Amino acid sequence: MRFLIRLFGAIWIATLIVTVGFAYLEVREDRARLIEDLERRGTLVGESVREAAEPLLVRKTRTGFDRPLKRFARADRALAVSDELGSLIEASPEVKPFLGRVSPQVSNAIRKNEPVRAMHTIAGRLTLVHVVPLARDDHPVGAVAVVLDAQHVQDSEWSLWQRAAVRLGVLVLLLTGITWLLVRWSVTQPMERMAEWTKRLKAGHPVAPPPDADASLFGPLAQEVTGLARTLARARIAAEQEALLRLRNESIWTEERLKQYVRARFDNRPIFIVSNREPVSHEHDGRAIRALRPASGLVTALEPIMQACGGVWVAHGSGNADAEIGVRVKLPEDEPTYTLRRVWLDAEEEAGYYYGLANEGLWPLCHIVHERPQFRQADWDRYGAVNAKFAEALLEEMAGVDGPIVLVQDYHFALLPQIVKRERPDASVALFWHIPWPNFEAFGICPWQNEILLGMLGADLIGFHTQFHCNNFLETVERTIEGRVGWDNFAVLRGQHQTHVRPFPISVATAELHADVVDPDRVALLRSFGENVEFLGVGVDRVDYTKGLPERFRAIRRFFERWPEYRGRVAFAQLASPSRSRIPRYQRLREETHETVREINEQLGERGWKPIVYLERHHDHDEIQPYYRHADFCMVTSLHDGMNLVAKEYVAARADGDGVLILSRFAGASQELRDALIVNPYDIEDVAKAIHRALTMDADERRSRMRRMYEQVSEHNVYRWAAILLSELERMPREAWLFSQ
Repeated sequence: MRFLIRLFGAIWIATLIVTVGFAYLEVREDRARLIEDLERRGTLVGESVREAAEPLLVRKTRTGFDRPLKRFARADRALAVSDELGSLIEASPEVKPFLGRVSPQVSNAIRKNEPVRAMHTIAGRLTLVHVVPLARDDHPVGAVAVVLDAQHVQDSEWSLWQRAAVRLGVLVLLLTGITWLLVRWSVTQPMERMAEWTKRLKAGHPVAPPPDADASLFGPLAQEVTGLARTLARARIAAEQEALLRLRNESIWTEERLKQYVRARFDNRPIFIVSNREPVSHEHDGRAIRALRPASGLVTALEPIMQACGGVWVAHGSGNADAEIGVRVKLPEDEPTYTLRRVWLDAEEEAGYYYGLANEGLWPLCHIVHERPQFRQADWDRYGAVNAKFAEALLEEMAGVDGPIVLVQDYHFALLPQIVKRERPDASVALFWHIPWPNFEAFGICPWQNEILLGMLGADLIGFHTQFHCNNFLETVERTIEGRVGWDNFAVLRGQHQTHVRPFPISVATAELHADVVDPDRVALLRSFGENVEFLGVGVDRVDYTKGLPERFRAIRRFFERWPEYRGRVAFAQLASPSRSRIPRYQRLREETHETVREINEQLGERGWKPIVYLERHHDHDEIQPYYRHADFCMVTSLHDGMNLVAKEYVAARADGDGVLILSRFAGASQELRDALIVNPYDIEDVAKAIHRALTMDADERRSRMRRMYEQVSEHNVYRWAAILLSELERMPREAWLFSQ
């Protein structure tokens, strides 16, 4: 109420000032116009009377003045004639008693020998008195006073002020009413809804922000409240989880536990991560700039660690608006805990390093998917230059930090560990290889295998997802370069530097994984795919030839061919993220995928229902979560994958203990998630049977399988992964760096 009173008071005062100001200007302009008209009339009448009266005064007669006075006098106009001494000779009867007031004006006109005018009140009415001197040979001989009724000037002023007062009253009432309605509709009601929204967020019930709230007005407030609510929710979940773990006498790694572990073991030393992909990119969206979080397994796994431990994340600034935001960005935006340091690459560097050697060379080389690797000298040169550029940025960020912890990510930076270790022997460097490592014969295809292996062995610790990949790497080292491979402790000794090789199956966070995402109603979600849809399947993949999308869709077609009773009842949503579209092989894959989906939908689709709903665009994790939580089955049918975190994300999202995971035997996740339906993605019949089994599986078996997988992912989560990796890294001796050629 106080706010409304202050608001209305300000509006009233502003309206009063504006109305009075404009009314004053209008009155002054109108008064000036009317007086100017009176003065012009007075001048004309005065000149006319002067021509008739001046000859009489020249003859020094005091008679005959009544004729010009009668001739020019009117009801609203009176006349008076005076001699050279200012004494009255003749005047209109109605003004004779009041001429004493104008005597000084008459004398002034005679003395100055020029017209004089002034306003007077005569007989209770406002008048304009215009005095014209009468002269002979420029010598005053008398004067004529023209008395004009000017009461209408005063009446007009009063009328204008009255109208201004009426306008003021109407404006005050109108603005007050409109303001009250506007405040009610745009502020009060949205604030009430936001207050209720905040209460529900604080209570742990995620709901969407009020849709009618003005984003420009409430956007910052909503953002701050959402950040606060997320913090409270995380703190509450962590406290509840810790209490539950104590009750169960269990030990599961959490964000808080990892944070305390790093503080205790590393004395608050910051963690430095180097990856090609940045955790947040900024893109132009019209005139606005939008922050995008990539649906990347690497980002999914590493960002919770950075949020828990803090530090610096060095990555390629790939967004078209990244430069406008800055080279260093504090993240997350609502509650910063770490810094993103961006490295800029020109078009040639990106083409050679990323699209060339990394993704046309090393990627197909490490994945057994029958795609021929492409190796070009120019790409290798760019690859080396970009690794050096990232190393320079990393060393700049590490300046002044004693014993920094460096986590280098993936096949984009095989040379970087050696560069960094040469400059900073005190740094603890780990390289995690997220993709498979082939056997030594396959890797021998690479013309620069020696340089790549030596660059990787600059790290103190190299991690892969599985022991099988570790064995392949050690065998490749043993057969390729000089150095002693210790199979008993899985390490490589070169000179005085020892590199340990360990399996670290990467994972995801579970307890607080998108706990604030608002789910749509399951029935409404199913209805969006068709009126009769009862079951929903989901796939979440980059458009990559290792993911086996065409094979997956053919298996779905085979399922509907063998079990036609499910047509119209089952829909499969494929959430696809475009990837490496500049590479011809990916362009052909995209065309093949679109054509396969089109053929299947044309062959099997019915009115209002498609067997496959293909959604190809960037999808935020918050958009994906509802599909995970409501999908009856999730298909992860990679032809070859190091781990594939989509499988673990789906399990982590199913806290309800329901759903079926169909998982490729060639994905690293199949080594841990044994209760999934393990399939050969090349065997279309096998995958089709798995879909049918997922839909017909007994509810008790389905829940039992999902519960065991959920416990596996919960226990072996990303915080445990990080703790084990950092623990292994801490055990590595930080001896003087001595590199043997």
